[in-house]
Amino acid sequence: MDIVSVIIAILTLTAGIGVFLVACTMMSSNLESASSKRLKSLFSKTGNNKWIGVGIGTIGTAAIQSSGAVTVMVLGFVNVGIMSLAQAATIIYGTNIGTTVTAQLVALGMFGKNSISTTIIFASFAGVGTFISLFAKHEKGKQTGGILTGFGLLFVGLGMMASAMDEFAALDSVKVFLAGISNPILLVVIGAVLTAVIQSSSVMTSIAITMVVTGLINLSQGIYITMGSNIGSCVVAIIACITSGTNAKRTAFIHLTFNVMGVVLFLFWACALWLFSSGKVSYGTIFESLFPSAPQLQLAMFHTAFNISTMLVALPLTNAIVRLSCLAIKDKKAETSDLQQEPQLYFLDEQMLRTPVVAVRQLKEEIMNMASFAMDNFRRSIHIVTTMDYSDLKKFRNTELELNFLNKELVKYAVALLNNQLNKFDHQFLSSSILSVSDLERIGDYSENIVEYADSLKQQDSTFSEDAIKEILHLQDLVCSLYGEIMHAYKSIDLVALDRGYQIEEEVDTFTKVMEQKHIERLSSGVCNPQVGAEYISLAQNSERIADHLINVGNTVKDLARLL
Repeated sequence: MDIVSVIIAILTLTAGIGVFLVACTMMSSNLESASSKRLKSLFSKTGNNKWIGVGIGTIGTAAIQSSGAVTVMVLGFVNVGIMSLAQAATIIYGTNIGTTVTAQLVALGMFGKNSISTTIIFASFAGVGTFISLFAKHEKGKQTGGILTGFGLLFVGLGMMASAMDEFAALDSVKVFLAGISNPILLVVIGAVLTAVIQSSSVMTSIAITMVVTGLINLSQGIYITMGSNIGSCVVAIIACITSGTNAKRTAFIHLTFNVMGVVLFLFWACALWLFSSGKVSYGTIFESLFPSAPQLQLAMFHTAFNISTMLVALPLTNAIVRLSCLAIKDKKAETSDLQQEPQLYFLDEQMLRTPVVAVRQLKEEIMNMASFAMDNFRRSIHIVTTMDYSDLKKFRNTELELNFLNKELVKYAVALLNNQLNKFDHQFLSSSILSVSDLERIGDYSENIVEYADSLKQQDSTFSEDAIKEILHLQDLVCSLYGEIMHAYKSIDLVALDRGYQIEEEVDTFTKVMEQKHIERLSSGVCNPQVGAEYISLAQNSERIADHLINVGNTVKDLARLL
């Protein structure tokens, strides 16, 4: 083979890897979008049962064809405190099993060398998917086309890689060089480094399979390279946790510990097999006997067996691994101090942007949490103005700062998510959420106004009359009832609850008019002075506007309900 052929082979291999990575991304994004509702409910079922965690990690990774995406998603959940380290660990175990699906697909695609190969058959899906995407009128059709196109391109890339490997296999110098790399530890390191560079264990495993099939390396070499790819896959989580909190770093540490532990155990068992059999038995000989004449299946099945076995060993040790992560990565002093916490996000993390469909779900949780903050301040403001008790004023001020922070951060987050490929429902939700966040921030502003009315009364050394206070408290009850119905409608896309909210909002409007009439009567009878009465009317109007903003949030449900 001349130098030109070698260059062509290298370029073909590079192109094949590129196509394979693009295919993985295309499949992942379309599968995420198509299965968004199921994916959201799947991760909401994470409990303390370790097997459930493993199942969620396995199914989630198999569903979106990206262990890296699921791992980063878990880092985000841990970072915002809605998932424990033990729960995260079990899901990570599952992601390693879920990622073996790609290897099995690659192995399946490499049968039929003497007839029409499965690689060609599956590669044709790229054309089928493209035609579906071009002519589909509905979103589901376009998503299906995208999934099929990605699936087909997966095998286009695989075919290109296999073609390049065939060219290299014809070079005796290359085969002699590769044959000289027989040290298991060195092969593991090579697999880890190459995977860290590519940032995809699926691609590295696929390359190893094609190398084994074309005869560039033997099965044992492929096995150790594949084992190393598991360690290299941790680089995604390590990079993602750099700017995250302590628990996210601990999660990445658990991921690395789990994968290194699996490799060390399998290296130890390999050594034991070699010693007890006098060099006659190895992983290679075992899987060659189990799956004769199918090298691609031999390596793919080892990959699956390796990850399942490592999970079975690690599962009972989960609590010990979590404790080890806590010892290795200590709490920061600032996190354990009694100082006032800075405003923060409670359900979202920047890393979640890598898994948009789950980030949308978490954004909704964050908006509902913001709504509860806004209403807490409304209740505090009413308590202050009716009792002249300022003991909660510090909490009120801190919550107002939190509301201002959330207003800015959630809008930025929603805009960032809008740049992703999402289904119509999620896209509509994100568009409306920008307005909803603004409405909730305005509730905080009106609550500030109410506290200012209390300050004015304090300066005048005045208070509202008993009748006025009763009316204010009744208005507060109405607004809080409205909040309950709107949040129920918002959370469950419940139009019946929204209708109940409309009815309560009408009661608020009616009662504020009653309050105005009562104020005139008290003013005429001399029960209250004009200045106190002005604060009373302003308070009623501000409370009514708070109800209007709650209704604005509820109105977003109608557009979303049409898309269900």
